[in-house]
Amino acid sequence: MEEAVRKMTSMPARLLGMARRGTIAQGNFADIVIFDPETVSDQSTFSDLQRAPVGIETVIINGEIALNDNKVIYKTAGRLITKDEALEAISL
Repeated sequence: MEEAVRKMTSMPARLLGMARRGTIAQGNFADIVIFDPETVSDQSTFSDLQRAPVGIETVIINGEIALNDNKVIYKTAGRLITKDEALEAISL
């Protein structure tokens, strides 16, 4: 579980040069997912990409609660990182 979380958080943040992201530390952005490891499961399919996963209780982006109890609370807490931005960060 620890390795899976690292591969989804600190590792890509480091590879993309995203300072203050990917780890929980004072001064970092508060990006946190609270989930139940026993029940978390992706429910989306190719024909229904918007289907919400199960087992994820709360999502916090930039310190704002974005999802709580399967309800979107704050839609604009984060921003999309484009493929070009990601590739540019990797090549630096």
